[in-house]
Amino acid sequence: MIVEVMTGADERPEARVVDVDDLGRLHLALGQVTDEEAAEVLERAGLGRFADSEHALLDVAALRAAAEPRATASDWQARWDQMIAHARSKGWLSEDGASLQVHVESAAGA
Repeated sequence: MIVEVMTGADERPEARVVDVDDLGRLHLALGQVTDEEAAEVLERAGLGRFADSEHALLDVAALRAAAEPRATASDWQARWDQMIAHARSKGWLSEDGASLQVHVESAAGA
């Protein structure tokens, strides 16, 4: 699963959740947007916030709400639970389980 912040309609950045059935990876991908634009769009969409230049904290409930309705894999629920459990075991999940730390991948760095 990927949370993207890309330039959308009218050249305005927008956030979207894509590859919702691929729960073996999760990161924040930035297109041709500034860090400030990306941070604003991510927060405005309710999906999370930047922790630093390399990491973001995604809102677990918002991410699930954005992804689950578009999931097509019959075992999506179980795989989501496995992804969250794996994140917890790695220390990427907040203590209260509300946010998930992910890497930020910038188009500029690609």
